[in-house]
Amino acid sequence: MKTRSIIFRAAVPTVVLGLIITVATGIAMDSAAALGAAIGTVLVVVFFTIGQLALDRVIRTNPSMATSMALMIYLLNIGVLFILLLLFKDTTAFNTKVFAATIMGCTILWLVAEVWAFATAKTLYVEPGSGPDVMPIVERPPFN
Repeated sequence: MKTRSIIFRAAVPTVVLGLIITVATGIAMDSAAALGAAIGTVLVVVFFTIGQLALDRVIRTNPSMATSMALMIYLLNIGVLFILLLLFKDTTAFNTKVFAATIMGCTILWLVAEVWAFATAKTLYVEPGSGPDVMPIVERPPFN
C-alpha cells in the first residue's frame, strides 16, 4: 500500500472529526473553543503525516527496522503533542480544554484509521520472481 493512500485514509476521517468538533464548539461555546479545536486538529494531522512519511523512508531503506522505527515515531509524536499541551496549558488565546480533547480524539481516530488502512491493504508478502527458479510442468499425454 502506498504511503499517500495510508495518509489519506487516516487524515480524511481525522479532519472530518476535527471540523465537527470545531463547528460544534464554536456554536456551543465560543470562538476561542473553535480555535483550540482547529489548532489541535491541524497539529495531529501534521505530526502524524510527518511521522508516516518518515516511516516510509525508513521502510524503503531498511525494512528490518520498520517495527522499531514505527514505535519510536509513535512515541515521539505522542511526546511532542504532550509537550505542546503542557506549553499551552496557561494560554488565553484559545480554550485549552477543547484543544486537549481535540488532540486526544483526533489522535485516537488517526491511529484507528491507520490500523484499518493497514489491515485492509492487499500487501504482497512475496515479491513476484524473487523465489528460486522453478521448472515448468511438462504436459504428459493421458494414459490409455
